[in-house]
Amino acid sequence: MEGLVPQGDEYRTGPGGISLCARALPSLSFYRTMAAIVFRASSLAKRSRYKTKEWAHSSLDIARALESVGVKISVTGVDHFRNLEGPCVFIANHMSTLETFVLPAIIAPIKDVTFVVKQSLVDYPVFRHVMRSRDPVTVGRTNPRDDLRAVLEGGAGRLGAGRSMIIFPQTTRALDFDPGMFNTIGIKLAKKAGAPVVPIALKTDAWGNGKHLKDFGRIDPSKKVHFAFGEPLLIKDRGTEEHARIIEFIARKLEEWNG
Repeated sequence: MEGLVPQGDEYRTGPGGISLCARALPSLSFYRTMAAIVFRASSLAKRSRYKTKEWAHSSLDIARALESVGVKISVTGVDHFRNLEGPCVFIANHMSTLETFVLPAIIAPIKDVTFVVKQSLVDYPVFRHVMRSRDPVTVGRTNPRDDLRAVLEGGAGRLGAGRSMIIFPQTTRALDFDPGMFNTIGIKLAKKAGAPVVPIALKTDAWGNGKHLKDFGRIDPSKKVHFAFGEPLLIKDRGTEEHARIIEFIARKLEEWNG
């Protein structure tokens, strides 16, 4: 199965020509291509023909579309989960829509995976068919107790069946990383399932938030996209130490990239 990082530990966008149209209108050029990718994926999903291979391929197409308008992508630390036996819980900060679209191109070719997502994403026009085909765990973000129950029960079931989980513990997307808003729901899930945690630090503000449609903002090729995977952690006791290490990893990487 083809992915963004087919082998080795890292990936960086190589040199390549960018059309005059893409240079002048990167957002328009990207979203035009993205719409075609999503509609094609949705059509397959509605016919129950959208499996992990197709998902990874669509995600890779999105990454290539971003690169085609000048966005540079860097990925490091893939061997931390490539060499890990069994499923795991990926815990990441949440900055933009980009990670939801691109992470499958990195992870899915190596590990069967799905997301913990907001209920609104599986109700989104067109895209809902794609998301539902991935059997995500959904949360409402209105009742923390219900969300915790949904994640612990649904996530543990999927992990027990060999499927890894991607979870964003922040309550909403944010450009600035606030550890106080980074809850322990991923730690609790990993502990319940007896699965390791793999931290992900990411910087994806090249895909901005929109004014009217938050998911579809300006594409800014001057901002480099970063994904860094950390060493797997086994949860001990209440997971306090592991939670702190994840926060430290994300904060350190963001400081490095912003510096």
